[in-house]
Amino acid sequence: MSITHRIRSLFPSEAEIPAEVRLHPPIEQRDYLLDGRLCPWDGSVEDALSPVCLRTPSGLARARIGSYPLFGEREALAALDAAVAAYANGCGRWPTLSVAARIEHVQEFARRMKNRRDEVVRLLMWEIGKSLADSQKEFDRTLDYIADTIDALKDLDRTSSRFVIHQGVIGQIRRAPLGVVLCMGPSNYPLNETFTTMIPALIMGTTVVMKCPRPGTLLHRPLLEALRDAFPPGVVNTIYGQGRAVAPPLMASGKVDVLAFIGSPGAADSLKKQHPRPHRLRCVLGLAAKNAGIILPDADLDLTVRECVLGTLSYNGQRCTALKILFVHSSILKQFLERFADAVNRVPFGMPWEKDVLVTPLPDPESVHRLEELIEDAKTHGAEIVNEAGGTSEHTYLHPAILYPVNDRMRLYAEEQWGPVIPVLPFDTVETPIQYLIHSPYGQQVSLFGSDPDTLARLIDPLVNQVCRVNLNSQCQRGPDIFPFTGRKDSAEGTLSVSDALRVFSIRTLVAAKASDLNKGIINRIVRERKSNFLSTDFIL
Repeated sequence: MSITHRIRSLFPSEAEIPAEVRLHPPIEQRDYLLDGRLCPWDGSVEDALSPVCLRTPSGLARARIGSYPLFGEREALAALDAAVAAYANGCGRWPTLSVAARIEHVQEFARRMKNRRDEVVRLLMWEIGKSLADSQKEFDRTLDYIADTIDALKDLDRTSSRFVIHQGVIGQIRRAPLGVVLCMGPSNYPLNETFTTMIPALIMGTTVVMKCPRPGTLLHRPLLEALRDAFPPGVVNTIYGQGRAVAPPLMASGKVDVLAFIGSPGAADSLKKQHPRPHRLRCVLGLAAKNAGIILPDADLDLTVRECVLGTLSYNGQRCTALKILFVHSSILKQFLERFADAVNRVPFGMPWEKDVLVTPLPDPESVHRLEELIEDAKTHGAEIVNEAGGTSEHTYLHPAILYPVNDRMRLYAEEQWGPVIPVLPFDTVETPIQYLIHSPYGQQVSLFGSDPDTLARLIDPLVNQVCRVNLNSQCQRGPDIFPFTGRKDSAEGTLSVSDALRVFSIRTLVAAKASDLNKGIINRIVRERKSNFLSTDFIL
């Protein structure tokens, strides 16, 4: 069967869906978390439609998987007020708890979260079209991130548990929370990347308003009880609906101390401008990227092709860390394109629950149309599709397309495609890709493929000043989570890793006193009798 024919018969009827992966009945969410309570919702709702289409007697139709609340300004501000009240200008129960006590709350949440794995994984698969294996990986990686965050905080607190005495002054330096956090995660990693900001924010003592992404809202519903039962009232509050409707009023209130946002640079800039006191706003932003792969003449082509397929097509290329443009040395271009096209032709595609599937339908209904426009624009300016059935679409599915040769007149040259469309450019000297990265508005990562240490070293030195991670003979990626994850230019603001994130959501604060007998006695008594959660020498094991 040809690839085109397989695409045309891609979507199943409802009866053909394996029983173990079906989602019945639909999830009709009619509650939300506010001030420690699951409050009933009787307002407007929005239908959640899956990327998976079903064959019906009247044709293909996206599967309806449920609905969720559609908040307005009033409900969003109520959630913010609950977080503000729980923080209480730093005097609330949560920000004044000991580090050990906050760790216990987060551990309790992780235990409760683990029990909802199957529900969340299934919703990840149906709501955003992520493969079953990748959905399981996202859930498990999130639990690992929570455990690693706890370990990192223990290490940080152990270092802070000692006193410093210098020039006759006694001091203890610890980290204190920044305030109220608005946490807005992305739809491509709606669980993991939402929690990689929310968990470190919580464990450092901030209170949170969590805006669930669209799509990616319903998969958080199984965790609401866990959030309610694991944290004090008001520490976590959820809001839903269109970001442009609910986020601006929150920012305009001036009550948000930290914006944790993963999305487009334009949306981030708009939100920041809404805040009346921007100098008081801390921002943690994961934004756009146009990560390049640079393939040198001595690259191991078997390894390079394998890494480029994964780098460009894992979760349909809908990752900020995806390889989004490939520069190939002219001397190996023909050989690379043949092997790469053959590998892409053999990529497993289909429904998210199918074994080893890599490419699946796209969750955003406008994505297929936008990607087709990018392909047509490239073809107008001289590019050709070099793989079988590249760019063939069927409702929410677009088959991967390798476009060559791409040039600077095409939108694909500079625009982040966010999908399975792969631009390839030839180069004769490494100055070509270096200049591309210098003039790019983005600066997240780059991948170098080659064997000569001298050549690679000459590339590494200038490129570390353009991007924040240089990958040798491997695709761009975020992990391991102990590594810093950030970007230059329009790609990020702030750095995330299990240790960096703890610092992002907190500030160094100290208690200091002249080393007089009176002050020594006071400090000794406070510490010995454990009168303060901040001024303490407790050592967390």
